[in-house]
Amino acid sequence: MQSGERDSATGAEDWLTLVDEQDRRTGRAAKGHCHDGEGLLHRAFSVLLFNPAGELLLQQRAAAKRLWGGYWSNSCCSHPRDGEAIADAAERRVREELGLSVSLSYVYKFHYHARFGQAGAEHELCSVFVGCSQDSPAPDPDEVSAVRYIRADALGQELQDVPGHFTPWFREEWQRLQSEHSVLLRSLTRA
Repeated sequence: MQSGERDSATGAEDWLTLVDEQDRRTGRAAKGHCHDGEGLLHRAFSVLLFNPAGELLLQQRAAAKRLWGGYWSNSCCSHPRDGEAIADAAERRVREELGLSVSLSYVYKFHYHARFGQAGAEHELCSVFVGCSQDSPAPDPDEVSAVRYIRADALGQELQDVPGHFTPWFREEWQRLQSEHSVLLRSLTRA
């Protein structure tokens, strides 16, 4: 879900894993190409991090992002590199984007497709992870404009009042966490 990632060793654009709707690998493609036009279905992940008070860490995507720059979203989202285990990729990107080392737990996977005008589209099979951290994030400004913590009830109200301020994948995954994983969500938010 990030548009600027490059391999830190070579500077080359990352190659992503193309999949079918059953998460079977069908090939690979350069990251930018995966988001052109209507997008190619590829693996992605989304991380939701909570603090000890049960508040969710939100990030505002950097304004220069190709897709949904300036929108509020989940704590961290991205893609595994082709051949990289998705859980390893999620922990790597949390370190790179937020400066946090956390253990994550897999919750569920969902398929979504969203177009962002003429800039391109997200077409992803997205694995959702949760984690907890008491440390303060140190966001990478190339990836993240701002961060904030929010209580679940306040987030629900914001999502209802101004849904267009949030990325489409975050709105969908938060709704699904509430409806299908409410026990887990209550344990994380202390609600």
